Amino acid sequence: MGDSVRHSAMHNTSKATVFYDGGCPLCRAEIGLYRETPGAEALAFVDLSEPGVTLPDGLSRADALAQFHVRAEDGHLVSGAAAFAELWSHLPRWRGLARIARWPLVKTLLELTYRVFLKLRPGVVWLFVRLTGRRVR
Repeated sequence: MGDSVRHSAMHNTSKATVFYDGGCPLCRAEIGLYRETPGAEALAFVDLSEPGVTLPDGLSRADALAQFHVRAEDGHLVSGAAAFAELWSHLPRWRGLARIARWPLVKTLLELTYRVFLKLRPGVVWLFVRLTGRRVR
């Protein structure tokens, strides 16, 4: 990521910022899907695997890589399932899902599911790489 993009992503409060693990082939594929979706131009995407990435206050590199984070337009940092709902809320085709994901019971179930996924992620990534032939950086 170029310095101007990194600077823009960190200091432009008019855009929500998506922090993702570009070293994870599954994560790259998922973010690629979002980036190709209409409305994605309203988001800033920060690949945490790029050297020199600046993180917002209160977010360590280890925490950023451990789970998905999005900084909302107002600067509020959200993680886990709530971060997906925040991301989806900016993409017109995904807004309905974002509304449903914010219902209290659904939000709780999504967060629990996401936490289970995080524990299984290494195996899921291994399987994804084997099935798709995508390389890990």
